[in-house]
Parts: sequence; C-alpha cells; structure tokens
Amino acid sequence: MTETHKKQVVDVRGVEKHFGDGPDRIHVLKQVNLQAYSGEILMLVGPSGCGKTTLLSAIAGTLRIESGEIEVFNNPLHRMSGGALTRFRAEHIGFIFQQFNLIPTLSVAENVGVPLLIQGVSNGEARKRSRAALDAVGLGDRWRERPNKLSGGQQQRVAIARALVHEPPLVICDEPTAALDAQNGEIVLELFRNVARSPDRAVIIVTHDNRIFSYADRIARMDDGEIVEERKQEHLHAPHFIHEHAI
Repeated sequence: MTETHKKQVVDVRGVEKHFGDGPDRIHVLKQVNLQAYSGEILMLVGPSGCGKTTLLSAIAGTLRIESGEIEVFNNPLHRMSGGALTRFRAEHIGFIFQQFNLIPTLSVAENVGVPLLIQGVSNGEARKRSRAALDAVGLGDRWRERPNKLSGGQQQRVAIARALVHEPPLVICDEPTAALDAQNGEIVLELFRNVARSPDRAVIIVTHDNRIFSYADRIARMDDGEIVEERKQEHLHAPHFIHEHAI
C-alpha cells in the first residue's frame, strides 16, 4: 500500500528549534519536514546530537517548537495549551523508552495499567486489560512479579505492553533496542511488527541500531538538524546506506 492510500498520522512542516542563549545558542532543528502514515514503522536515524530525539519529543508534544507546524491526527500540537497536550498524549500516544522506565515498587501488571488509570479507567478494568496486554507480549504468566525479577528483554516487552494497553494510534519509541542483545532486539521488533503496527496505527522509532533496519517500512536520516534522506524498505540495502549507519 502506498503512502497516498494510507492515512497521514503525523505532518511536520518547517519546524525550527534552538537550545540555549547568546553565543551558546544551538540550532537543533532546521526547517524539518516529515510525514508518518498509518500502518507503517518509520525509523529516524543519524549521528548522536543530530536532532532525532528533539524531533521525536516535538512530535510527542513534550517539547515546544519555536516555529513551523506539527499536526498529529489533524490536531495542531503547536497551537494546543499544556493541558490539552497532556490529554491528547494520554489518549493518542504510547511511549517506549530505552531504559524501560518501569516503576520498581509496582507489579508488572500494575506497571502496564498506569496509562489506563491516568485516563480514569477503574482498577478492575485496568487489571483485566493489563493482563490481556501482557498475554499479547508473551508474559501473561508473570503479571504478579516485580520488574527486577525479569530480564532486560522481558522488561522491554512489559514496556511495550504498557505503551499499547490503551490502544494508542501512535507509538513513539526512543532507542527501544539499544539496551538489548541481538536476540532480544529481534523479539522486540517482531512484537512491533505483529502487535504495534496495524492499519490504524503508526510507529516512529529513533534508533542507532542498524540490526533492526529491516523492520522499517521507511527510514528518514537526519544530520545536523535536518532530514537529509528518506528511503523505503526496498531501497534500504544499498551498501553506502548500511555502512553510514553501522553501530
């Protein structure tokens, strides 16, 4: 299915962002344009400090931009109030981080249920949906345990369940496989392929991990605050592209 036949989920147009003041002012995002579509996994790659995580944070609505426009599901994030952005994120976006960000004093099921409780779902319903989400990532029998009893790969699968439990149409991931070995990285990306991606959902992944490029439908390469190249899956295996993004 081509982009023209998919629903546009994210539309970034002419986005600018600086950090700092005076002589230390750094131009982090420079007239960035980027689109993401339903049913696809889009990866953002590029060297450290090139602006990937800044752009991801702007798309997630956790970082304000200075100029340009960001629309997510036709909602203009750049014009929304702080409270409206918070509600929008809770309803529409699931987050997956490199370091898992699980709460050590809560059980696995309680961790997964946090997004539901934020939305006002009852404890009983949250528990039911949390266990179903854990079943989907192959950890249904570990729901009572604390995160420290799980391996790194299992903790990341819990984080995926937490990100998906409220069925967000946009899933945003910051280096989700960086802390994992090759085998667990493949397990996690298979979950993205089979669980996270659907015709009604988009996944955006910031990554340095060229082991997982084959799971992308499209890759956008950033350098010095700009999108400098985009490639679809069938064009990802050019030798210079893989070489430039070797770990």
